[in-house]
Amino acid sequence: MPDALPPITAIIPAYQAEKSLRDVVRRTLAVVRDVLVVDDGSDDGTYRAASEEGARVLRHPANFGKGRALRTAFSDLFGNGATTVVTLDADGQHCPEEIPRLLEAARSGADLVIGTRDHIFDQMHPARRISNTWSSKAISFVAGAPLVDVQSGFRLYTRRLVDSTGFPESRFEAESAVIVRAVRMGFRIACVPVRLGPADGRATSHYRPIVDSLRIAGAVTRARLERIDHGDRVRSRAGKA
Repeated sequence: MPDALPPITAIIPAYQAEKSLRDVVRRTLAVVRDVLVVDDGSDDGTYRAASEEGARVLRHPANFGKGRALRTAFSDLFGNGATTVVTLDADGQHCPEEIPRLLEAARSGADLVIGTRDHIFDQMHPARRISNTWSSKAISFVAGAPLVDVQSGFRLYTRRLVDSTGFPESRFEAESAVIVRAVRMGFRIACVPVRLGPADGRATSHYRPIVDSLRIAGAVTRARLERIDHGDRVRSRAGKA
């Protein structure tokens, strides 16, 4: 693999993603040196597809959720010396070719970079557009900072942010709660407009509108009420997850 590729690992949490994952892994490996796929309890060919395309794969014995899959990857990579990782979804909606845009924002000092889609919300299905718009407004209000497209999973995380905020939630709510904690702890968050692939997010998402929206509401509320010790890990009222 060419030495010019950034020495960074891309994390792809995957569940029942056999049909789309090969192309995502192949394209991602053309942009960064390493890809780690966390197969979150799939019973299709997700594990095989990722392995055959050159990704390293960690496998959950059951479907624990996206937050848990990301935590597994963070523990593995940050525990072995990585300082920065990129996350993207397995369905092909996130374009790996946009990763350099996230890396550029990180070089300017951001500890969490979100690849945002608000500039193309008007092209989305109305239900998805409304959900993304209002969730961003609500979480911005709770966090106390203006943010856009908080539901985007196309992100860059630094180890110091994850070490400080923790990542205790197990499902989709983890990506919202970490934003609230990061803002409260004074970390810099950058939002970078990115283009999307052709995947229909509604058709490929495992997001359950009612259940997961309630989970997100609860998680961001708890994250807002947690006692923060600056310079140390967040101290949660719920204790260690």
